[in-house]
Amino acid sequence: MTRLGLVVPSSNTTAEPEFRGALPPDATIHAARMPLEDVTADELDAMADGAERAAALLSHASVHGVAYACTTGSLLHGSGFDSRLESRLSEAAGAPAVATALSVVRALHALDVERVAVATPYAADLDELEREYLADNGFEVVALDGRGLVENVAIGALTPDEAERQGRSVLADAPDADALFVSCTNYRSMPALASLERDFGVPVVSSNAATVWDLCHRVGVEPNLDVRLADVTPANGD
Repeated sequence: MTRLGLVVPSSNTTAEPEFRGALPPDATIHAARMPLEDVTADELDAMADGAERAAALLSHASVHGVAYACTTGSLLHGSGFDSRLESRLSEAAGAPAVATALSVVRALHALDVERVAVATPYAADLDELEREYLADNGFEVVALDGRGLVENVAIGALTPDEAERQGRSVLADAPDADALFVSCTNYRSMPALASLERDFGVPVVSSNAATVWDLCHRVGVEPNLDVRLADVTPANGD
C-alpha cells in the first residue's frame, strides 16, 4: 500500500477528494492542515510557516511522498521559493515532496506548452503573481481570467460546471493557446478537464491534476487521469 501525504490549507475541501479519485486502489491519501481562511498574500505567507510541522506530522504515518497542495502558496515568493519549499518538506517528512506551483511547471513543460491560458478563482493581485511566476518559468500567458474570490470556502463551493464555463470563456479568448491551466487546489475542476480538452484540442491542466501526477510519479504510482497529462512523465523529476 502506498501512502501519500497532503499538506493543505485548513479551509481546503477539494484537494483530498480529487486526489482520492485520481489514485489507484492500492494508494491512500492522508492530510495535515495549515491555518488559512482567506486566500490573500499575507495569509498565504503566514500559512507557509506551518508547512514543515505538517510534513513532520505526516512522517508519523510513514507516508511515501508529500505534496504541498496550494498553488499561490507555493509561488508567492517567485521561482526558487517553490524548490526550497519542496526541499524543506522532504526533509521534514523523510520522503519525496512536491509543491503545486512547481508541479504545474513540470506538467506544462512535459506537455511542450509555450503559450498558456489561465483560469483562476483569485483576486487580481494573486492573478498577477501567478502571471509573473509562469512568465519567469518560460511560459507566455496569452489570457488570464480570475473570479475575484478571497474566501477559500467560497472557492471550494464552486462547481466543476462553473470551472468548465470559465475555462471555455478563457480559451475562446485565446485561440493561440497551447494549453489551459485551471489554477487552485480548492477549485473543483478535474471533472471538467477531459471535455475541455476534447472540445478545444489542447491539453488542460488543473492544480490538483498536476500535483497528483507529479507526486505519483515520484513514488512510482500510476495516477488515474482522463487527460493527456496521464501520457507524459516529468523529465528526471525536474
